[in-house]
Amino acid sequence: MKHFSLILFTILVTTSCVFAKQVTPGNQIKKTETTTVKPQEVLTKNKIPEAFNHDAWNTLLQKNVSKTGHVNYIAFKNNPTELHAYITSLGKNMPTKTWTKKDKLAYWINAYNALTVDLIIKNYPVKSIKDIKDPWDQKLWKLGEKWYNLNEIEHEILRKMNEPRIHFAIVCASFSCPKLQNQAFTATKLEEQLTAATKAFLADKNRNEIASDSIKISKIFQWFSKDFKQNGSLIDFLNTYAEVQISSNAKKSYKDYNWSLNE
Repeated sequence: MKHFSLILFTILVTTSCVFAKQVTPGNQIKKTETTTVKPQEVLTKNKIPEAFNHDAWNTLLQKNVSKTGHVNYIAFKNNPTELHAYITSLGKNMPTKTWTKKDKLAYWINAYNALTVDLIIKNYPVKSIKDIKDPWDQKLWKLGEKWYNLNEIEHEILRKMNEPRIHFAIVCASFSCPKLQNQAFTATKLEEQLTAATKAFLADKNRNEIASDSIKISKIFQWFSKDFKQNGSLIDFLNTYAEVQISSNAKKSYKDYNWSLNE
């Protein structure tokens, strides 16, 4: 009987935890049911999904681009099916008003880079992207209901999103360009990825030579100078990401741009 009483007492206590009696002003008894939230449900609710899945592009980059940004265009050309499938998926899933800015940036950065690779393999072998006639003006890709070229994506879409670090994420298939990352850009990692790409570009002595009293920098900073002056001077921007603190009176010059193919 002692064991039976103990079990009955446990059941009664447990029941009282699930249904707590509350007396209302009208002397009515209201039962409030408590619920237990599972840990995995919290994680699911808190997780922000990507608007577009770039895994296919990420896989291609991992297979065909080295950590130093050298691209195996021969491999891309010999097996273009996966690249074309990814470009097709871009065309079928265009950004909408509901997408976040980061989702849109990741989409268009990846699109620009994938289409640039496609342009090269359509004309490969070439020594430089500039060996191709009007490389940035050819409307070769239909995304949604519209045909796009690289210039439109860069100047009419990406640059108007007021994120100057895109210049170190999009790659024009040339040696003096920033290196093509061997991973896709994603909304959830975008801030980290853009910062890392910017710092790596500035620290690369083949592309920039930076000292406290003099800088010899990429012509990207000359061509798109206003993009880097949105929140101060060019020196202010550089000092945010450079390893060396640059004087505001530092002597400035620009490096020659090497358009050789980044293979």
